Amino acid sequence: MVINTELCALSEYRIYPGNGKLMIRRDGKPIWLGSSKAFSLTIQRKKAAKLVWTQAWRRLHKKGITETTTKKKRTRTGKVQRAVVGASLEEIRKKASQKSEVRTAQRDAALKELKAKKAANKGKSGKGSSSAGSKPHSFQKVPKHMGGKGSRGGKGSTQR
Repeated sequence: MVINTELCALSEYRIYPGNGKLMIRRDGKPIWLGSSKAFSLTIQRKKAAKLVWTQAWRRLHKKGITETTTKKKRTRTGKVQRAVVGASLEEIRKKASQKSEVRTAQRDAALKELKAKKAANKGKSGKGSSSAGSKPHSFQKVPKHMGGKGSRGGKGSTQR
């Protein structure tokens, strides 16, 4: 069974039979008002869009339309490759396109070369120095609180 309902001119809520007031405006247009509150506010010439509880305000401030809204499209930033201080962009791309076996072979070759250089340097330094100690400089770590030139209150401090 369908019930004949009217819409309130102010709040836009449904007015069921037996409720509300029918007001005829000066220009002759009939206006249905759902409650005495709506009637009073209409007489005071209040705007429905400024009253938070009305449908006009909710429509104006985009409230209650969650199911119809779609997800906002997010723009993804494109990745930009830049040259590093030591290598240009072309070199980086060339290395990336190389196979991993080639890179590992190059790394092993570079390591062998480094080891060979170190061994050659050790051989030269061992033959050149005929001193008893293998280390030319030996530093002994001394804790800071054991005195010295500073004014920390140790044995060597002269200031008081």
